[in-house]
Amino acid sequence: MKTLLLWMFGLCAISIHAQSVEGIIRTQNNTPIENVAIFNKNSGAHSHTNAEGVFIITNSSENDTLYISHLGYETVILPLSEESFESTIEITLAPAELSLEQIVITPEVNTLSKITEVDIKTNPVKSSQEILRKVPGLIIGQHAGGGKAEQIFLRGFDIDHGTDINLSVDNMPVNMVSHAHGQGYSDLHFIIPETIENIEFGKGPYYAERGDFTTAGYVAFKRKERLRNSSISVEYGDFDSFRTVGMFNLLDNENSNAYVAASLNTFDGPFESPQNFNRVNLMGKYNFELPGNQQMSVTAGHFQSKWDASGQIPQRAVDTGFISRFGAIDDTEGGTTSRTNLVINHRKTLSPDSKLETTAYYSHYDFELFSNFTFFLEDPINGDQIVQREDRNLFGFRSAYSKKTTADAFDFEYTSGGGFRYDDANGVELSRSKNRDEILERLALGNVDQINAFGFLNTEFDFGNVKVNPGLRLDYFKFDYEDKLPEEYDNRSESKLFASPKLNVIYSPNRDLQLFAKTGIGFHSNDTRVVVANEGEDILPAAYGADVGGIYKITDRLIANTALWYLFLEQEFVYVGDAGIVEPSGKTRRLGVDFGLRYEAFDWLYLYNDLTYTHARSTEAPEGEDYIPLAPDFTSTGGVTLNNLSNFSGGVNYRYIKDRPANEDNSIVAEGYFVTDMNVNYTWDNVTFGFIIENLFDTEWNETQFATESQLSFEDEPVEEIHFTPGTPFFIRGKVTINF
Repeated sequence: MKTLLLWMFGLCAISIHAQSVEGIIRTQNNTPIENVAIFNKNSGAHSHTNAEGVFIITNSSENDTLYISHLGYETVILPLSEESFESTIEITLAPAELSLEQIVITPEVNTLSKITEVDIKTNPVKSSQEILRKVPGLIIGQHAGGGKAEQIFLRGFDIDHGTDINLSVDNMPVNMVSHAHGQGYSDLHFIIPETIENIEFGKGPYYAERGDFTTAGYVAFKRKERLRNSSISVEYGDFDSFRTVGMFNLLDNENSNAYVAASLNTFDGPFESPQNFNRVNLMGKYNFELPGNQQMSVTAGHFQSKWDASGQIPQRAVDTGFISRFGAIDDTEGGTTSRTNLVINHRKTLSPDSKLETTAYYSHYDFELFSNFTFFLEDPINGDQIVQREDRNLFGFRSAYSKKTTADAFDFEYTSGGGFRYDDANGVELSRSKNRDEILERLALGNVDQINAFGFLNTEFDFGNVKVNPGLRLDYFKFDYEDKLPEEYDNRSESKLFASPKLNVIYSPNRDLQLFAKTGIGFHSNDTRVVVANEGEDILPAAYGADVGGIYKITDRLIANTALWYLFLEQEFVYVGDAGIVEPSGKTRRLGVDFGLRYEAFDWLYLYNDLTYTHARSTEAPEGEDYIPLAPDFTSTGGVTLNNLSNFSGGVNYRYIKDRPANEDNSIVAEGYFVTDMNVNYTWDNVTFGFIIENLFDTEWNETQFATESQLSFEDEPVEEIHFTPGTPFFIRGKVTINF
């Protein structure tokens, strides 16, 4: 500590002789560019442009050299002269092909998220399933006909549909609290993949701006502000798959722009009982400037889908030949869902070093899901089909004020903000049903009102090569449940306050290396029905996390990242779908290592790879019975991307998940898989022809698996074993896109 203080005082003494450089950075069309990185090679000082393209970089002297870099633009190397400190420098960036060379490593908290932007730009998202797969180390699986939210795996978590990951789109939350199917349920199918501009993510509970569900991490999607051109695409392939997308630029001038997008998807799948899946997506976005350095965007959208499903089938039924891998025990599963969104984002630049950003949103959401997990275990006559329903209104806003102060010894920046979220979920139901038509018995029915009010403070002390980032978040919850099953009125409520401190330290001695240590506390809320039943006890289990690691730019075209991490949860809750309850499973501990590599071998060849190893155990169970069901211990994703090679582009990517325990004593194992996908495109004038192949090598794999006790109609006793949804076999589809 003494050495660190002496170093800081020395830095203060040196900085007395340093000066500040002010500048503004624009495109060749005179449009300001936000988040351009400015790095002083000599002093290590760094800065970024604001929404007006303005930057101030301190600790600079005559004859120093500035590196100015932004993805998609040529890097500018600017020597500083005496005149550089006398007036505002005006800099124009020229467009360039995306390259790792444009990445500058600075002491930023979320540098890895910026680096993986290259993954997205070189290999854009092509389907709803790929949206989350762009996050390094994240694996997903679909097990209900394509319309249900995907099952998510990250950092040794079976996150189910969103219990331990915070998801948002344009600052609007995706996770549904106290959902009819499960806490944190996150359906991203309302996003048209081609509209995605950027995917920001962070692993662990280290971010003051992120609240509920931020234990394994968060993913924030940002849709495009404007379209470069309009386009229409059509694709058709195996299993009667059809998709068409239209994106139309309606307005694009100096002060405003607008576009609309629409898509239609249909798919029968490889199953003997067709999925009859269809989904319609509509969205529009309008951006405009207001007097007084203000920008506003209004985004509206609607999606709806319906589908049939063959469900998770028991392994024994396939092994005995009773059904095939693509058969069904109960093919009446399926559902319908819809979501209508309105999001308003406003930003006001108050000065070159301060801004105010506000988001307001509204969603109307409907959900109906028919499932049968146990077949004839509970009801040998009618079967065990259940239906889960809800009708929800979601309101909220978030406002944050940011200010940066420049001093001789260090730069200080803070963001303080707050807001609320209100969920009004009506008719939250679990019932036994028959043939998706008749209600046999209502197991749960009620109305949920859940309020989350929050405030946060994120601070950054920038000493040049070192950034210290303390933060604090406060969340207040009010849980209210009106139970509609009893004859007498039954309305109960509970409330809770939760504090989440964070502390991150980032060290970058040069533009090629970053070392970091991150610590923080996060949480995920529990289902309101469980909260009131538990009378408010153990309802906001804390997650204690720590990361240490680094990012190293080995060469201009090779970047490696690694992290050693730890996460302890005070309580985990397991959703029991057929009973509609959440069961506490005790304290858990996860230790892991992340490793990633990105290499740009040539201007047209890009390679990436991410590995995660996790040791996940329950801390309260005896050894040998302390496995966490479905928690992956090793995953790997990666691929090779080709761009602009004689008008050709495309790539090959893979995902791998190792065998993992399906129950607490590892006596039932969920089989791992290695699946490879491929795409090739050829552009001629304004038309792009392409084809996409999923499961290139026709691997037999199980996309999702569960250890489930079930009973078939002809069985005398129930059996517990793996139930699975088979992964799609070799699947090819062609695509044509016209740009205009």
